[in-house]
Amino acid sequence: MENFDILIIGSGMGGLVCADILGREGYKVCVLEKNKQIGGSLQTYVRDKVIFDSGVHYLGGLSKGQNLYQIFQYLEIMDKLKLQQQDLDVFDRILIEGDEKHYDFAQGYENFIAKLLVNFPDEEVAIRTYCDKIKEICSKFPLYNLRSTNDFNEKSDVLEIDTEAYINSVTSNTKLQGILAANNALYAGQADKTPLYVHALILNSYIESSWKCVDGGSQIAKLLAKNIKEQGGKIIRNCEVKKIVEESGLASYVELKDGSKMYAKQFISNMHPVKTLEITETPLIKNAYRNRLKGLENSTSAFTINIVFKKDTFKYFKHNYYCGREGYVWTTANHTEENWPLGYAIFCGASSKSPEYADGLSILSYMRFEEVAQWKDTFNTISEENDRGETYNEFKKRKAEILLDAVERKFPGLRDCIKSYYVATPLSYRDYIGNDDGSLYGIVKDYKHTLKTFISPRTKLPNLYLTGQNLNLHGILGASMSGIVTCCALLGNDNVVTKIRNA
Repeated sequence: MENFDILIIGSGMGGLVCADILGREGYKVCVLEKNKQIGGSLQTYVRDKVIFDSGVHYLGGLSKGQNLYQIFQYLEIMDKLKLQQQDLDVFDRILIEGDEKHYDFAQGYENFIAKLLVNFPDEEVAIRTYCDKIKEICSKFPLYNLRSTNDFNEKSDVLEIDTEAYINSVTSNTKLQGILAANNALYAGQADKTPLYVHALILNSYIESSWKCVDGGSQIAKLLAKNIKEQGGKIIRNCEVKKIVEESGLASYVELKDGSKMYAKQFISNMHPVKTLEITETPLIKNAYRNRLKGLENSTSAFTINIVFKKDTFKYFKHNYYCGREGYVWTTANHTEENWPLGYAIFCGASSKSPEYADGLSILSYMRFEEVAQWKDTFNTISEENDRGETYNEFKKRKAEILLDAVERKFPGLRDCIKSYYVATPLSYRDYIGNDDGSLYGIVKDYKHTLKTFISPRTKLPNLYLTGQNLNLHGILGASMSGIVTCCALLGNDNVVTKIRNA
């Protein structure tokens, strides 16, 4: 039996970053992935020869010297990625039902301010105050700025600010309040809950620079996998871990779905922390801790339409759209059967086939897991397929037509360009990404209970670590940062951060 220093459960971004970093540090690493395709939210799929991203529709912080650029530079993938920078004057365009105007978020802070002033000429003080606060908050997170020290006190005074309340405090203009929060689907924002630091860290990275992966985000996973193998590591697909077994106070081995065992000196789980604890058999992790994590709320899920266009019928655009109904910006996920959808986001895939015309389009709208719960006992992945039945197909068709009707109101003629479309629901996200409820971004952060939602990479088993989007922040940047945090904990120092900063 092959011996490994470290077994990593799950090949999402956090797991792959851990494997790559630790391979560079001389450890023999093995990544175990239950699906056929690696990458978690980096997975892509092809329909009618068109590539669709399952989760990563755009990236921030990738210009030279910025945080994600430095991480990718250190991982030696930056110059191998096929990237396209989004339009400098608009990376996100905000639309409101019943309002003929559009509101643009631009790259670069002065440009961002200038573009908002087009529609809000009397609000310069408010917009500048808001931008200064975003930058101030970001400056207080050492790792976000690739500083070695991770002094919690540095950021403690900005953790308990409510995003909605803060935005409303800088301006009394209700339209501007709604616009500043309009792309909060990036983090499933909630009124009286989402901390301003989450809003700031995510938005700042896109204002700094905003990019799309040409031909899909799975290239990131493939490049990291290549690195891992070149360092002597291994990735095993179709390999589901069913148990983490403790012996004499340490994680000793994992038991796989086929009953076989794999041993290592250290273990890292990129699964959801609750799921990790469910499969970890040990009295050392107390029920109080298990129940505390189980009691944390997961972010909502989504309903997605992936459209394949007839050739050369729909013009490509180098930005994203967020459209919603006025007054619902913080409550879009609280839709009813009658008023859904209250908002949606549109992402045009960057393709190497044509710079002028789009070959595909993704439309995302919130959907709660409870809306598909009647089919929860069915599973669909490439390696395991159940027919969810005709009622499920009818549900998808009905919802897709309602969502397309809503989009057609803002994009007249869209339907005429459609060759075919494919639908994903919270069940699809659950099956491919591995959260029990298809949650887009894992555990919900709450400004009233910040410490409850900060999860340590360490567990009560000294050789079992956690990583991934649930630790501190989601997205490619957040999961990469989580991977770095986990590696620093395992290595016992933060030298890796210095290496990344100087890459």
